[in-house]
Amino acid sequence: MLLALGAAALLLALNARLPRRGLVLLVPSFFAGWLTIELAPHLLAAELAGLGLAAWAGGLDAWPGWAGLALGVLGAAGTVETIIAARRTTVTLRDSGAPLDLDPEGAPRYPRAHLVVPPLCFIPRRGVKVDRNIVYREEGRLRLKLDVYRPAAEGRLRPGLMQIHGGAWVIGDKREQGLPLLNHMAVQGWVGFNVNYRLSPRATWPEHLIDLKHFIAWYREHATEYGADPDFLCVTGGSAGGHLTALVALTAGVAEFQPGFEDVDTSVRAAVPFYGVYDLVEPGPWPIPMGATGLMQKMVFKQSFRENPEAFAKASPVTYLSEDAPPFFVIHGSKDSLIPVAEARRFVERLRDVSKAPVLYAEMQGSQHAFDVFPSYRTARVIEGVERYLTGLHRKYREGGPPSVPGEVTRSLG
Repeated sequence: MLLALGAAALLLALNARLPRRGLVLLVPSFFAGWLTIELAPHLLAAELAGLGLAAWAGGLDAWPGWAGLALGVLGAAGTVETIIAARRTTVTLRDSGAPLDLDPEGAPRYPRAHLVVPPLCFIPRRGVKVDRNIVYREEGRLRLKLDVYRPAAEGRLRPGLMQIHGGAWVIGDKREQGLPLLNHMAVQGWVGFNVNYRLSPRATWPEHLIDLKHFIAWYREHATEYGADPDFLCVTGGSAGGHLTALVALTAGVAEFQPGFEDVDTSVRAAVPFYGVYDLVEPGPWPIPMGATGLMQKMVFKQSFRENPEAFAKASPVTYLSEDAPPFFVIHGSKDSLIPVAEARRFVERLRDVSKAPVLYAEMQGSQHAFDVFPSYRTARVIEGVERYLTGLHRKYREGGPPSVPGEVTRSLG
């Protein structure tokens, strides 16, 4: 048993540092690395307890036990290294230009209890009111819903934040993602909208994006009913939600994506995509273009990439880069095994080449895909950084100034 525990601890540490990307091991390696990295303090406590109990129960009576103990110590050391990397998140955010010192005394920290007991993030925080399952689009049998996270106390109109869940365009739900961020933003005086949209294979691209444009049209009409400012809306989301976040931000007014409501203003004030896909046509960091994968051709687009690459180009955020792009804060993990970090780097480089607005980029060292789904030390610091960034933009909006961030700096990716 001691040998097995030690070997498992070392394998988890190695996988977190060097995740597998092969077809067979991709998914199990991701899940193991994801949980290992973001729950590293919990894992370290479990590893030490397990090794100690096995040794106390006689595990050191023969050489396999001593070998297991040695492997376990190495694994625990790797877990400690993972914790140290996460503790540098604040340095990464500060280097990105996020205004972490904006209102430092008046900004509540992310609750420590959620870091100890992560499932607490699914419970609305004190002072937060949640309105669930509000229908924002209804046509025939189609009923699309959202949840609203807002301050319980009444006040003036507050800034709005649209949250788009991920799930490879085929799975996912508003009840599962973005909850740590939306709870924290509501505590800070924001109104968050966690939005569902149609999923493939039932939905065919671009129906996913059209649904989200319908939400913005709904927001313009109904935001005040929930205490939100209809003229100030930001957007965020992760993975497939990061792809859709970037598209929502870059395709305001594109008639093809808002049929029947072409005249509605679908612009947003800022975008914060997490670990998204930004180019479906050029392979770059991928073995083949993302659009050429079976998932995209058979389930999402339902057409051939080779025969109609233009359709996939129209679904790529890089197609719509312009000097009028809103401010972006792009966030990605350096150890992301599902969407390589190079995907974010090339998007940021291209966006910075053309956009007049601030483009911030934070590369989370040692982090896997979907790191922010539940609370961890890294998640807490990133959420605080995103809130400070968006609050800075909202402050400029209220002052009537251009979209900039207090203390914002422009940095290269070198």
